[in-house]
Amino acid sequence: MGIISNDISRAIEILTKGELVAIPTETVYGLAGNIFNEDAVRKIFETKGRPAFNPLIVHIPSIEELNKVVSYIPEKAKQLANAFWPGSLTLVLPKKSSIPDLVTAGKSTVGVRIPNHPITLELLRRLEFPVAAPSANPFNRISPTRPGHVADYFEDSLEMVLDGGVCQKGVESTIIGFENDNPVVYRLGAISVENIQSVVGTVEIKNKNPFILVAESIEKPGNIGALIRTADAANVDVLIIADPRTELYNPNVIRSSVGGIFTVQIAIAKSIEVIDFMNKRNIPIYSAILKKSISYDEVNYTQPCCIAVGTENNGLSDQWKDSACKTIKIPMLGSLDSMNVSVAAGIILFEVCRQRKINPTTS
Repeated sequence: MGIISNDISRAIEILTKGELVAIPTETVYGLAGNIFNEDAVRKIFETKGRPAFNPLIVHIPSIEELNKVVSYIPEKAKQLANAFWPGSLTLVLPKKSSIPDLVTAGKSTVGVRIPNHPITLELLRRLEFPVAAPSANPFNRISPTRPGHVADYFEDSLEMVLDGGVCQKGVESTIIGFENDNPVVYRLGAISVENIQSVVGTVEIKNKNPFILVAESIEKPGNIGALIRTADAANVDVLIIADPRTELYNPNVIRSSVGGIFTVQIAIAKSIEVIDFMNKRNIPIYSAILKKSISYDEVNYTQPCCIAVGTENNGLSDQWKDSACKTIKIPMLGSLDSMNVSVAAGIILFEVCRQRKINPTTS
């Protein structure tokens, strides 16, 4: 395996010039790149085949370095960091403006952790920048726990795998964010909820039943203002703009185009990526169409689900119709365009609110 090496100095040279290196951690091997080099960050997404709406976790060498990447640290975050770092805990905190949006998928927060592996800790101490390092495997393949696993995946596309032997845990990190300074578990992982609660008390487990709304092929940002407002009021977890027809689609432009500040996460991705993401996580897809199908109020929205709506005159593409577990009838008459489909999606979302007992006037 020619790309496997224990030469930390060589790894530093490769990372500094904007290329990627697979690095060992106590959980799994990560695919590392300089967070301040957007070309390097793009290479992470491209090499993994990872959707750009999936944020990356930033790796730092010490708690003292945390202030360089985040703007605010709640007291309970400090307690968790002192208890579990270095270790398999990722904290999601408000990011500093210097962190590129590409790393965080346009979000105002960034996931950070200190890996508990002596070789990678030495590497991070010697680097002049933090690294983003998602698991070093193609998207939705098994996470690697040995250097040979990474080489098998990426021998033709990666310069180096930093050899740290076999990973100790083989399970990815637990991810915790904060709402009103209270910890919320976003992803279960190597550190148990019981261990977390032994430090900070009772914690909430988030997104047991995620609800995702997809709008395909919208042409004008201004036309989705109503859709964003309704999605925000209905507590939609993520609004995904799939296959946009203009380069104007990015979270900041969309938010400014509707004249408001919203909490709903907005992401941009290819339809094929989103469909694959949902299928791998067993999240049912419901495609909303005009033709005869089941009524929108016959679906159980209290379970994890993804609703896809098409826009303009063509409606949803065949890939969404073919991938749906069911098609649901859009509650409207006439032809499709980006404005009236937003209203129709709003009706569906209010049914979601009814079933999930959400009051859209106060959410």
